Amino acid sequence: MAWRRLALLLCLLPVSAACRQDMHNQPKYIPLRESGFFDDGRSARPLVEGTVARGQLRDDTLLYTGKIDGADAGVLPFPVDARLMARGRERFDIYCAPCHGRSGDGAGMVVQRGYRRPPALTDERLRTAPAGHFFDVMTNGFGAMPDYAAQVDAHDRWAIVAYIRALQLAAHATIDDVPAAERGRLQ
Repeated sequence: MAWRRLALLLCLLPVSAACRQDMHNQPKYIPLRESGFFDDGRSARPLVEGTVARGQLRDDTLLYTGKIDGADAGVLPFPVDARLMARGRERFDIYCAPCHGRSGDGAGMVVQRGYRRPPALTDERLRTAPAGHFFDVMTNGFGAMPDYAAQVDAHDRWAIVAYIRALQLAAHATIDDVPAAERGRLQ
């Protein structure tokens, strides 16, 4: 019986010796604390010059600025399809329609409550403006309009630009713009 207890004790001895606090008391640098190891006294190391965070390269100038050679672009950075238009309509209704109205006429609900009326997106001046102009205004703001760069990402701003173009076309469409096969449904 004594031998069994001694054997059990010898088996438990290595297991109990493994319980150490090394993992709890690790040498480490806590952010923004002093360090005597580095010459500048900081534990947090400065970023290497030219470092770009993952997903933040933004090397496509047209996509992220709306400009080509410093001028407002007249084209979108990707093809327009039904999915893009649906996304543009959804984002327009959320962010733009409260002021500009669902049809872009400048008579949104906020305006009806006393806020300053924005220009109608269907005005001739804005119909002839390049697509990059709308992207730039959404990105940087203009006049009483604040910027929406933080709320609406670049791809969605371009989708809104595509939808604005559709609103502009629809506002000035004639029966001749409707395909012949569809005209019967309208009359």
